[in-house]
Amino acid sequence: MWETKLADGFSVSALGLGCSSMSHGYGPDSRDDEESARVLHRAVELGISLFDTADVYGPFTNEELLGRTLAPYRDEVRIATKCGLVARPDGTFSRNGRPEHLRAACERSLRRLGGEAIDLYQLHRIDPEVPLAETWGTLGELVTEGKVRALGISHATRDELDTMHRIFPLTTVQYELSVWAPQNKREILPWCRENGVGFLAFAPIGRGYLSGKVSHDSLYAGDSRTRDPRFRAEAMRANEAILAGLREVCSRHEGATPSQVAIAWVLAQGPEVVPIPGTRRMHWLEENVAATALRLTEEDVRQLDQLPVATGEMRWDAVRPEGADARRA
Repeated sequence: MWETKLADGFSVSALGLGCSSMSHGYGPDSRDDEESARVLHRAVELGISLFDTADVYGPFTNEELLGRTLAPYRDEVRIATKCGLVARPDGTFSRNGRPEHLRAACERSLRRLGGEAIDLYQLHRIDPEVPLAETWGTLGELVTEGKVRALGISHATRDELDTMHRIFPLTTVQYELSVWAPQNKREILPWCRENGVGFLAFAPIGRGYLSGKVSHDSLYAGDSRTRDPRFRAEAMRANEAILAGLREVCSRHEGATPSQVAIAWVLAQGPEVVPIPGTRRMHWLEENVAATALRLTEEDVRQLDQLPVATGEMRWDAVRPEGADARRA
């Protein structure tokens, strides 16, 4: 697998791995650390060098899993984690961008992940109660102190990106991007190109929907996708038109699956874009990695660009964790 240069001195594999679903979110059997460890080892074997997590995934257990499993490969991989959200007992999250919280969170994540520094530290959400200069300035200080190597942000407006980038340079941003959620290619991706910042694309398989393997009846009561309007029964039926478009492109590429076409479309958006599909199953991991060998034609991309807007289009200004494509629970 080829490498992608996201910013000066920060290169990663063309495809990353979102690890959220290894710890929570997609049904009663969401946690299987032994299987997840096998998937992580295999991901390294297949050439993946970017692993995305967050302190609230679990909470904390996802970082612990990556820390102990990837310890033998710490010189070969980059672990990206996040801060700025705090898990409540009821499963919801609050924002906390206060300097003292971020410093304490960094120390705890370092202990869980191991290594000399956090490779990529991402602000999970901006806290509107704290001046952005205080939040981002603190994260910049963590870099200068050697505790963090690079900074990223998950969700921000263009004006906020401009402000942060002036205070301390961004290495990456992280937003949803897929054929059923293409909106961020219109505004955020051009900003990244203008500023030399990498784009981590979470949910490139539409949280599993674009695989064609997820039905409304297959979602458990505790599945986080039940809160996503796109996974309501009527929306899923309407969005079958998007799946039909993916399958039509598949028919022109022997052996290709809808998931692989969906990932290939994200890869086709530019060299600064790294999809980070999430999975906790070996066969899905291997299928996802194989998508890096799929080359879409200009006509394929043009056809996929013309797919209808997803019914129930998701708004990510709500506070909830992201970064996983469950594929099948």
